[in-house]
Amino acid sequence: MLYDALVAESRRDDSLDDVRSAALDRVRWLVDLLEGRRTGFRRFMGHEHRRSRAAGAATQAEIDGRLAACADEEGRAAVLCLMLAARFDKTSYWQYDTEIEPLISRVRGWTPDEVAVMLLRATEYAMGYRFAHALGLVLNAVDQLDADGRRAVMPWLRHAHTQLMAATVEARLRTSLVQRLRALLASVDDAHIPDGLIPADAPWAAPLRDRAKTSPTAELAGFVRHLVSLSGPRPTQRWRGTCLELADAASARDVVADVLRSLAGDEVLCSTGSGAHTGWIHGDHHYHYVVHQNDGDLARGVVWAAALTGGPAAVRHLGALALRTGGHGNGVIEDLKLAGAAINALAETGDPTSLETLWRLRSRIKHRALRKQLDTALVTAAGKQGITAGQLIERSVPDHGLAPDGSLERELGGHRVRVAIEDATTVRLTFTRPDGGTSRTAPAAVKDGFPDELRELKALAKEVRGTLSAERARVEALMSAGREWPYDEWCRYYRDHPVTGVLVRGLIWEFLYADDGEWRAVAPMAEPPGEPERVRLWHPIRASTDDIRTWRERLVAERLRQPFKQAFREIYLLTPAEEETGVYSNRFAAHIVHYPQLYALFKERGWQANFLGRHDGGYDGKARAEFGDGEWRACFHHEPAADDDGGGYAPEHAATDQVRFERRDGRRRREVPLAEVPPLVFSEAMRDVDLFVGVTSIAADPDWTDRGEDRHAEYWRTATFGALTASAEVRRAALERILPRLKIAGRCSLDGRFLVVRGDLTTYRIHLGSANILMEPDGAYLCVVPSRGKGNGKVFLPFEDARLSLILSKAFLLAADTKITDDTILRQIKRGAR
Repeated sequence: MLYDALVAESRRDDSLDDVRSAALDRVRWLVDLLEGRRTGFRRFMGHEHRRSRAAGAATQAEIDGRLAACADEEGRAAVLCLMLAARFDKTSYWQYDTEIEPLISRVRGWTPDEVAVMLLRATEYAMGYRFAHALGLVLNAVDQLDADGRRAVMPWLRHAHTQLMAATVEARLRTSLVQRLRALLASVDDAHIPDGLIPADAPWAAPLRDRAKTSPTAELAGFVRHLVSLSGPRPTQRWRGTCLELADAASARDVVADVLRSLAGDEVLCSTGSGAHTGWIHGDHHYHYVVHQNDGDLARGVVWAAALTGGPAAVRHLGALALRTGGHGNGVIEDLKLAGAAINALAETGDPTSLETLWRLRSRIKHRALRKQLDTALVTAAGKQGITAGQLIERSVPDHGLAPDGSLERELGGHRVRVAIEDATTVRLTFTRPDGGTSRTAPAAVKDGFPDELRELKALAKEVRGTLSAERARVEALMSAGREWPYDEWCRYYRDHPVTGVLVRGLIWEFLYADDGEWRAVAPMAEPPGEPERVRLWHPIRASTDDIRTWRERLVAERLRQPFKQAFREIYLLTPAEEETGVYSNRFAAHIVHYPQLYALFKERGWQANFLGRHDGGYDGKARAEFGDGEWRACFHHEPAADDDGGGYAPEHAATDQVRFERRDGRRRREVPLAEVPPLVFSEAMRDVDLFVGVTSIAADPDWTDRGEDRHAEYWRTATFGALTASAEVRRAALERILPRLKIAGRCSLDGRFLVVRGDLTTYRIHLGSANILMEPDGAYLCVVPSRGKGNGKVFLPFEDARLSLILSKAFLLAADTKITDDTILRQIKRGAR
């Protein structure tokens, strides 16, 4: 009998047993109807489904009718009965939410004991989300109690709060419930901090936990409740004002600072000992984390409170916390909400040091969502200091304590240790012995005598490398911006900066003078004459053909290697075909590329792209990047190559398609005709796309024809020796200046799209785009696969270009073809020379 089972199961040997028994006895008719419905369901399970459904509907109709007619006392008893009869375990699944919810809302006269029975029963539900839903219904009854009634059910409210803090519940529902519970608890005892509100075992919460135990006050409880009320990434102005008031009332500024310090650097939690940090991670995977998901609101509240009350002292710890929870390789699982809170809070401190911290984070945090928040934080911080986002970034570049020449020296036990930026890509650690000898490895005296100092200097060198790399990319991105600077501002933040200055001094800059209003370009490493007013970065698209030729010849003659390709930079102008298509360019469409290599290059160049694959949306690729200080965005479309059946999750090859442009329009982007795109933006974006295609095209794959594949073979034959792209034309211009200075100059000449090399066995034609080789007289293909090692670097190149280096290495090899020892190459040459 269901009645006997419910009476037995509901006995807890507590003060509420009589309340439960009385409720079951009061609505015995309801127990009988529930038993009839369950019995009918079991009897017809899997058989006579139509009859079973009809019988169940009739019973349910009778239950609904009688419940609707219940007066308050009988209705309250019915609610208790239904909650006691509910089951959510592995053997049975009976729920009565649809009957309970209207009853709780309708009936009146709830007693504290009845409410206590429901609170306790809700916490016994086996499934967390069922417990949460039932608890929400019970709190509707608690709301009907007066102050004395709420005081009477205080122990059960506290118990429900503790259970809720430990349960796995959907975040939005959990937030709503904990706010209701805490408000009810505070209405009875405003000095009480509920169990679970401050995590009992988390090391980071120890300072706050100790204060709550040793000096509990209504002000401290109110402050803690306010901290956990923050569920979003950024608090409102009202929340911030209240936070400051409550922190001062509770004298809690020092506690907040201690908690932040612990979050940023103290002991972390282990999934083995403390359980998973979130409900969706299961299994025996072992990892460490900073904050459990159920304590996230409190941790984020502390972060913002520290930013508002701690000032400059909080900046270092906010940065460390953001990196700890948002970076890679820290031994701690990511917590994007906490990292985001730390990033956003940094922007609000108003302290100048936060700019440098945000900039460092930008070079070390790679997660896409956090990088967006970093960009927003930088703009916010800029606004607080009355400068633009661009000015903020250039003023936030860390100098790492380096001298103006980009170096730092330390004396360690008679040895001089020097960290120095040697060029645009190199940062070295050099050790000078007392006798004047130098080495790049630490002497034993330094290793053994000063291990901590040596570790710090190595870490410094690593940080400088990161900043140098980020600055190189940032300064190159200015090629599309067309920005200008007042001369004194440019000197301070560019020319004289220990890191940025190394790059700046290797570039061509233009200076504007007040007397004639003319821009004058000045060579790398040279100072402008007189007192210019403004400065801008030189771009060949604004220069005449003669000026470009002069600069290129000067760089080669003076052996000036630029931080990135500037004088030899490719120029892309709008073509008649693009003027006709209007809003898109097909200049780089219909190429077959190696897709994994293409996707990696997207990330390397800072383009964002969805990943092609066998999933919904994986057949339409779109790579995007911002230009012109973020005002413009280029979109490069691509898709899996036709008939590509690589068999894996992602395609082996992709086919390229259109390039389109969008302009910022408020918070959105609006597609625009190509004719409206500024020449600098268009040229720089198309340069990137040319790079993507040129590097990843199968036309640049020297052993493609040896695979025995017909797939894409026609494209390979057409593209591998086809017309030169802009980047290949620049390569040709560089070779015109480099070849006369080489010892093989007499054996080399340029002929259209080829570098012709005369060997002793035959003559070779190296394509300046693909670097692939044809042999005269019949145009036989020569496959020479480059070695994986780096070249010897003996030939000076005015810019970094792996394809140009490859062409020159092949030229040196083929000019001395009688010295070739590789049998696979020799067999091809002898076969082609017949």
